[in-house]
Amino acid sequence: MPRIRQADVDEVKARTNIADIVGERVALKSAGVGSLKGLCPFHDEKSPSFHVRPQVGYYHCFGCGESGDVYSFLREMDHVSFTEAVERLAGRIGYALHYEDGGAAPETSGRSRLYAANTAAAEFFRGQLLTADAEAGRRFLGERGFDAGAAAHFGVGFAPRGWDGMLKALTAQGFTRDELSAAGLVSTGQRGVYDRFRGRLVWPIRDVSGQTIGFGARKLFDDDQGPKYLNTPETPIYKKAQVLYGLDLAKRDIARGDPRRVVVVEGYTDVMACHLAGLTTAIATCGTAFGTDHIKVLRRVMGDDNASGEVVFTFDGDEAGQKAALRAFTEDDRFNAQTFVAVAPDGLDPCDLRLQRGDAAVRSLMESKQPMFEFAIDRKLGGFDLATVEGRVGALRAAAPIVAEIRDRLLRPGYERVLARRLGMDPTEVHHEVERSARGGSASGRQEQVRAESTSAGAPGVAPVTLASLPRTADVAVERDALMGALQYGHQIDQTLLTRALAAPFRTPGLDAVREAVASAADRTRAGWVTDAVNSVREPYRSLAGELLMTPFPARNEEGALVSATDLARRLILRSLEHEKQELLGAVQRVPADSDGGRALRMRLRDIDVERQRFTES
Repeated sequence: MPRIRQADVDEVKARTNIADIVGERVALKSAGVGSLKGLCPFHDEKSPSFHVRPQVGYYHCFGCGESGDVYSFLREMDHVSFTEAVERLAGRIGYALHYEDGGAAPETSGRSRLYAANTAAAEFFRGQLLTADAEAGRRFLGERGFDAGAAAHFGVGFAPRGWDGMLKALTAQGFTRDELSAAGLVSTGQRGVYDRFRGRLVWPIRDVSGQTIGFGARKLFDDDQGPKYLNTPETPIYKKAQVLYGLDLAKRDIARGDPRRVVVVEGYTDVMACHLAGLTTAIATCGTAFGTDHIKVLRRVMGDDNASGEVVFTFDGDEAGQKAALRAFTEDDRFNAQTFVAVAPDGLDPCDLRLQRGDAAVRSLMESKQPMFEFAIDRKLGGFDLATVEGRVGALRAAAPIVAEIRDRLLRPGYERVLARRLGMDPTEVHHEVERSARGGSASGRQEQVRAESTSAGAPGVAPVTLASLPRTADVAVERDALMGALQYGHQIDQTLLTRALAAPFRTPGLDAVREAVASAADRTRAGWVTDAVNSVREPYRSLAGELLMTPFPARNEEGALVSATDLARRLILRSLEHEKQELLGAVQRVPADSDGGRALRMRLRDIDVERQRFTES
């Protein structure tokens, strides 16, 4: 490829404000004279150590050491060549480049061609929405309250029903079939090369800088045998775990907000409805669950180095929506911002809410938002009968670890009082249980996610937990060996026995993380279940699960190992029963002996003694 004349390279850089380029991906604020700072885009951090000096066109991170000019920033962030970086910036400012051989600018290759292909496809789809064949697409939008102006604002288009309409249009513009395939725009099958999106309403998916990198397409016709929503596959420029639909439109208002607020919804039409109703900071994931990489992207845009920001998750009121909210809760402590859940009346999503009750109803969602911790507590309590003493005690045990994990020491006492009111229990008892959970480890889905954030140069990250790093106590040994038995012989152990053994939380954080994964396995008799279980263990404990699986189990033969593994499961049940007995003995002292509650407690104590005797004899 011909080299760009050095004078042009220098001129483009001189005319480009590096703060504008970095600011499209990172929320920057003043850090003194001539300096801006934000959260580093090259490593995960919670306190900003990434500095930009526009006057000298340079950036440097004091946390990870990354540094460079505007070209190196683009090369690192977008994985483009030096030539592509210069050409992209030249295009932004309308500067005509010259090459050393005196020729005109050559057709670029690689990632730049993928961006160009997606941009051309987006223009093609938008044009097709105006055709007679797109009547079903226009009707779909109209029935959901979106007019032509809304479609244009979000770039909504239509993919024609034929096999190669887009393919012909883009090849006529000079794109090769290989380029279109690499961009995820066409597929290859027995019919040859054909359009990936056919007979569908199409939303362009853009990165934070506004460049089209992929598409989401909704089927319209009954004879379409594909999924309801079809997205661009993974490509060099489209990584669904890192993409948030609507962020290019929302980022400016997110950065200007006071507080800085992000509203996370579930679909493209929900984003449209929120923006049109006035919630212009709404975004959505693209065909995948909200995860760690999404959080990293949002945090950089929000610049949430303090607790002033808000992230509000809106979910359907059905079971799937509630599970989605709890998945988001497991990542809550990756935010410095406060996290909330907002569920619309009657479980309506924002699009249906706007259609049925108007823009004001969508905006009012923010007034009904519930703190994420409170939502998680209520969700946990919902599985217990709070009219009974046993139910309240069980609910306290289940919910106390959630409160124990609240990092803000000023918030925790308030949530202890919230839990006490929900249960109708003495706040002192709730406080003691929360403190016990904080000391002994938590059983909730997000406990022990201990992370070391790098806030200064050379600060290490979280080291994987290993067998060698576990405490050397009798309790740890029982938990460790029981998990080794469960992982290596779980398919042979009585499943009812094993399920009960793994129901109670372990006292060792890393081992409890492995326990959760094994306990959650849908079918431990299925071939390959153990690999899935190990892979589902969250970091930094996955390597520990691998060690437990691979370390030789202490037994002479297979038969002895099965006997030993079964015995260890019984020991876990006995330990749990003994713990419950001690808790109930304390509760008996606080309840009148002749009351219904007192009699129920004594009956449960007798049942526990019978169970302990049975497991001891076996």
